[in-house]
Amino acid sequence: MKPLGKLTVVCGSMFAGKSEELIRLARRALYAKRKIQVFKPSIDDRYHQTMVVSHQGVSFEAETVNGVNELRKKLQSDVQMVLIEEVQFFDISIVELCVELADNGVEVIVAGLDQDFRRQPFGPMASLLIAADEVVKLRAICMKCGQTASHTYRMVDGKPARWDDPIVLIGATESYEARCRNCFEIRKSKKK
Repeated sequence: MKPLGKLTVVCGSMFAGKSEELIRLARRALYAKRKIQVFKPSIDDRYHQTMVVSHQGVSFEAETVNGVNELRKKLQSDVQMVLIEEVQFFDISIVELCVELADNGVEVIVAGLDQDFRRQPFGPMASLLIAADEVVKLRAICMKCGQTASHTYRMVDGKPARWDDPIVLIGATESYEARCRNCFEIRKSKKK
């Protein structure tokens, strides 16, 4: 009988602890002597090129890939668990790969932002949430008022980002804050 695969999505806003949770689960699997592989997109080079690194500095070795095809090629035939950081940066074909792996008995854990700075579904996240066996939604602390936060607020020159600003902007505290529903802001008007 083949092992039962599973797809878990760890999601939430910036600064909610997604990377730390992914690292915790990877370490736990190693303690259980499971064969794991950890991947991250090459676009995420904020803290380190080949490490998953939390905002608090917790880190874990990862393989950097330029897309789903490269990730697929790097998969080892005997892998038991695949963990993917910043999954929102992959294209929609990541969903098919995750489902295929889970259907073949691999435990898949992906972590990423469920919403972009406009509070819209980020990349393939909506489809991953639908396909998931388990969803872990983490929440941060609002950096303005201290309440529980579920949204990622982007700043540009100290002001709220505009609705039509580019979706992807790699950054941390210099560009982003976790915000609660009451403190979240966005400028709706178009740039002149």
